[in-house]
Amino acid sequence: MKNNIIVLYNTWTGFTQRYAQLIGEALDCPVHALKDAPADLSQYDTVVFGSRLHAGVFDGWKKAQKLLIRRGAKKLVVFATGAMPNEAEDTIRAMWEQNLTAQEREAIPHFYLQAGLCYEKMGGVDRAMMKFAAWAMARRRAKTAEDEAFQSAIRQSYDISDPKYIQPIAAFLKQEN
Repeated sequence: MKNNIIVLYNTWTGFTQRYAQLIGEALDCPVHALKDAPADLSQYDTVVFGSRLHAGVFDGWKKAQKLLIRRGAKKLVVFATGAMPNEAEDTIRAMWEQNLTAQEREAIPHFYLQAGLCYEKMGGVDRAMMKFAAWAMARRRAKTAEDEAFQSAIRQSYDISDPKYIQPIAAFLKQEN
């Protein structure tokens, strides 16, 4: 594949970087942390941007979007990584509705890649927030099955990422370019 795609990412615990690198390998294209992005992106047909979900927010998206457009990005494709399993389709749909305008959801292809939770690489505030959420959930009396699953999931670090989850985004990009 010719080099008309670039993958840029923000990462905190390493999941997004790992997926960005897998996408780059699958498409034979360059991969950079957003902070190391080329000053001129106009040479690429497509700029792929990935970041984490943080408290339901596609972290850094608005700032990255402005930067990418200012640097000449023609077409954007985005992916978010998070601790939710891919099967949480309603929650993932609601997250995209919260983070992208209706116009952006129509114009910008967007993908979710389940990743995991890594307490060891989290900052102190994030770690404390997650521990508080686990404590608060444990105190709830009437829990749904989803509440029980959430409580179980946030007790400790876990990795539910898998290289196979890049297949939809890689197939889309191969078809588009």
